[in-house]
Amino acid sequence: MKFVDEAKIKVKAGDGGNGVVGFRREKYIPQGGPDGGDGGDGGSVFLQGDANLNTLADFRFVRHYEAERGQNGSGANQTGKKGDDLFVRVPLGTVVHDQDTGEVVGEVITADTPLLVAKGGWHGLGNARFKSSTNRAPRQKTDGTPGEERRLLLELRVLADVGLLGMPNAGKSTLIRAVSQAKPKVADYPFTTLHPNLGVVAPEPHRSFVMADIPGLIEGAAEGAGLGHQFLRHLARTHLLLHVVDVAPLDETDPVESVAIIEDELVRYDETHDADAAERQRWLVLNKIDQWPEADRADAIAALTTRFRTELGYEGPVFAISALNREGTAALVWAIMEHLERERASQDTQPKPAVPVNPPPASHQHLEWTED
Repeated sequence: MKFVDEAKIKVKAGDGGNGVVGFRREKYIPQGGPDGGDGGDGGSVFLQGDANLNTLADFRFVRHYEAERGQNGSGANQTGKKGDDLFVRVPLGTVVHDQDTGEVVGEVITADTPLLVAKGGWHGLGNARFKSSTNRAPRQKTDGTPGEERRLLLELRVLADVGLLGMPNAGKSTLIRAVSQAKPKVADYPFTTLHPNLGVVAPEPHRSFVMADIPGLIEGAAEGAGLGHQFLRHLARTHLLLHVVDVAPLDETDPVESVAIIEDELVRYDETHDADAAERQRWLVLNKIDQWPEADRADAIAALTTRFRTELGYEGPVFAISALNREGTAALVWAIMEHLERERASQDTQPKPAVPVNPPPASHQHLEWTED
């Protein structure tokens, strides 16, 4: 299925049920008094994370979602039934924007915590609520308030631990095929990867991480050239970026110059999209070393590494691999695994920020009436 990472939908929470005016009328009780019941609250709309979904494609066919309305009250002090809440399933990593205000409503990170996107209307009050010592036969009632209605933009950001960066044909798809069970399309022409591919890399049982193959970048990507700029948003959730470099490109471009172009595009993307992709930790992966004669391979790797460090000021680790032959990939995978486990351990020891509790909108506040 084609990867779809944006969708526009409309959600409507249920309206609150109306209160009613009623009076108790029973045989031998001529002055029964008011007994009109309250309405029921309207159902709310939630977005529920689902780990089995990895695309927003379903929202191309169904774009309007509405929760159930609360039932009206009735006589004999009977309260109307509350409307059922509506839970809309979305992939984990979905960021929700309000189309009209531009605000970020929230993010769906886990399957255990649904995100409220439209609050149901409050119930109306029946006339029994208005009875007092000075108003023994009230005929007042209130109607339920309307449920929230919103136009939402859903944006899916890939939940991956490791993201692959690089020019088209750098060998990113081949690498993810070599180290995981993912089977992205591989060919010898640019832009083979048209959408992000996810692969679970497991060096041994119960130890794994998720790798994302991002479409290749070209010069001018920050302004919309090529395909990769559409998916740079997915780098927002990665803990580590692997910059895959073709050491022997068919067009004989300079690998160091190619890396410099990508680095510049990340900086420009951050400036125009208020992101921090350029600040994320990156490792250099020199791919396709099988194109060099084996006798000269060690010297060529050392010379290219020296250029990266002197000309670009790169200080991180450098891995030399052949993704096609799986040469050097095991060492790379284990280095990533150990790095991520250290990162996870350090995050677990840090205190978790408190989650703010937002009060209900003013339109949903109402006065609770009590008898005198």
